[in-house]
Amino acid sequence: MKVLCRNMELDREQTMISSSPFVISFLLLVSVPVLFVLAPRVLPPKTLPSIPNRDEMDDLALFRRATLASAGGGGGLRRRAAAPPKIAFMFLTNSDLSFAPLWERFFRGHERLFNVYVHADPSARLLLPPTPSFLGRFIPAKATQRASPTLISAARRLLAAALLDDPTNAFFALLSQHCVPLHSFRFTYHAVLANSDVPLATNGDGVLRRRHRSFIEILSGEPGLWDRYVARGDDVMLPEVTFDQFRVGSQFFILARRHAVMVVRDRRLWKKFKMPCLKSKEDSCYPEEHYFPTLLQMQDPEGCTHYTLTRVNWTDSIGGHPHTYRPPEISGDLIKELRRSNSTYSYLFARKFSPDCLDPLLELVDITIFRD
Repeated sequence: MKVLCRNMELDREQTMISSSPFVISFLLLVSVPVLFVLAPRVLPPKTLPSIPNRDEMDDLALFRRATLASAGGGGGLRRRAAAPPKIAFMFLTNSDLSFAPLWERFFRGHERLFNVYVHADPSARLLLPPTPSFLGRFIPAKATQRASPTLISAARRLLAAALLDDPTNAFFALLSQHCVPLHSFRFTYHAVLANSDVPLATNGDGVLRRRHRSFIEILSGEPGLWDRYVARGDDVMLPEVTFDQFRVGSQFFILARRHAVMVVRDRRLWKKFKMPCLKSKEDSCYPEEHYFPTLLQMQDPEGCTHYTLTRVNWTDSIGGHPHTYRPPEISGDLIKELRRSNSTYSYLFARKFSPDCLDPLLELVDITIFRD
């Protein structure tokens, strides 16, 4: 009897062993679709790199100082003969400032009317020595990269540095190392500071101030805007920014002082825009083209022109980069064409130019570019 029972147990074990591969295969087959259903709910989605916490803390301290230093200024322009309003030219770069000699010609003789600030990516190898206007004008910088909010942070850093550095900085022009001027400094200065039909205002101290508008592109209803809105996730921007409030515009702008203060003071929208995009949405991730126009549209739409003064050619863009002008294309006719605009003002700057365009551009300084 014991022998019989033992034989039966052995037969049962052999049957289980022989069937186990089938059972395992069946379980694996069933588990695959289950994983596809449950994995997105259990595993966090893959995102692009975010801003390091240390960088964020450093920026918050900087922005707080800039906000406090600007408190009570109201962003208006006080008419003081001894201190004329200045334009802060802010260069955001990750390579050499190849067009510095051209900018030197642009700035020459107008030292009382401008300041220069440069944010250079720490990983960039800058081989060219700074020219006089750029010497000592580099601000503490952090790493930047495309498809991330680091470009917003860099622009805000420049704004904060310029606000802290000189209270007579009245306008803040964001430029890249690939930008060049299309007019003389005198023409540019008067165009930016010209009265742009914004009503006069006071700040409770009885002093009447001119309220100048910011030159920033603010667009809605553009193709692909929804994909950009959900680049961080379907409902991530809510409730602070609804889709009908979401805007797009050129990365390059000229902000009036009150708007520069508004940008460095902001915390509410920044907590949304600083969130990294999903890896799957990388092709729709351009935070620097959305944060500034969305913020200003929500807080002061009447104080903005809704157009930029920096000309860019997107007709044959590649990989999100605009057309790059090469030396054979440089001519007086090109400069005149780049100036043309559908807005009240002609374009004041243009991009994107390759570094070897410097010499042909310098040849046009006296005969075209600075002849307004």
